[in-house]
Amino acid sequence: MIDVRELGSLQLDGLREVANIGAGHAATALSQLTHRRILLDVPQIRITRLEEAAELVGPGDEVIAAVLVRVLGDATGRTVLILPRDTAVRLTEILLGRTGVTFPESFGELERSALTEAGNILVGAHLSALSDFLGLILLNSVPGLAIDLAAAILTSSYLNFGERADYVFCLDTLFRVDEGEHPLRGHLLLIPDGGSLEVILRAIRLG
Repeated sequence: MIDVRELGSLQLDGLREVANIGAGHAATALSQLTHRRILLDVPQIRITRLEEAAELVGPGDEVIAAVLVRVLGDATGRTVLILPRDTAVRLTEILLGRTGVTFPESFGELERSALTEAGNILVGAHLSALSDFLGLILLNSVPGLAIDLAAAILTSSYLNFGERADYVFCLDTLFRVDEGEHPLRGHLLLIPDGGSLEVILRAIRLG
C-alpha cells in the first residue's frame, strides 16, 4: 500500500498536471454555459488526513456549499467540491443571469439546482481529464448538494457513502470570472477508496 505522505514532487506534479487539465475543461464548459469568460487553475495540491481536511477549507463554523459525487469505475472514491459563501453566490448569479442572491437565506430549489449543475460540470471535467490522461474508466454518480457548516459537511454523516479512507487530496482552486474581478476560491477534495490511489499512480507510471 502506498503511503500518500511519501509522495514525491514527481507524483504531485503529475497529479497537478491532471488537475489543471480538468480545470481547463471545466472552465471551457462553464464559459460556454454562461457566455462569460471563466478561468480556473489549481495552484496547489495538499495532502492531509480526512479528519483534518476542515482546516484546509476555512473556519468550521462557516456555512458553505458542497457538491458530493461518488466515483465509480477502474478507480473508486469520492469527490467533494467545497464552495465558500462568496464563490457559491457568484457562480449561482452567473448561471441564473441575475444578481442579489443571498446565501444560504434565498437558496431555493432553482439556486440549488444551478449550483449543483456547476459542481457537476467541475467534477465531471476533472474526472474526464483523469480518465483520458490515465487510460482508466472513471464515472461519476448523480451529484448531491449539501449546505451546512464546513465542520459538519466533512463528517461521516455526509461522507460515509463509500469505503473509509485515511487521506484526502485537497486541490485548491481559483475561479476568475471576466477580467478585473476578484478571484474566487474553492476546494476539490479527492478521496480515493482502498487501493485506488495505487491504481492511479500505476497508470501514470509513478507507482
